[in-house]
Amino acid sequence: MHSKLEDWKNGWFGMELGILPDEIDRFIELLQTLKAEPDQHFHLSSDYKESGGVGDVTLYVQSPDETNNMITFGKAIAPTRDVDDGPA
Repeated sequence: MHSKLEDWKNGWFGMELGILPDEIDRFIELLQTLKAEPDQHFHLSSDYKESGGVGDVTLYVQSPDETNNMITFGKAIAPTRDVDDGPA
């Protein structure tokens, strides 16, 4: 895996997470564990070999009393399309 944190210089940050094809099944398995055992959680942790960056990401099942502050989108928009172009 590879992570990248981007400071947007407006109080917000972006985070990219790249995953290798052979890591996808394990990631899905861990997400399925969360679905089956909502009291569990798992971590995506750095190898700490670089000088800084994302150290750890914890994934867990959100409790009903936690406020949503993110949403899930679908696939990325193709580089040649504009958001205003509508569906492909």
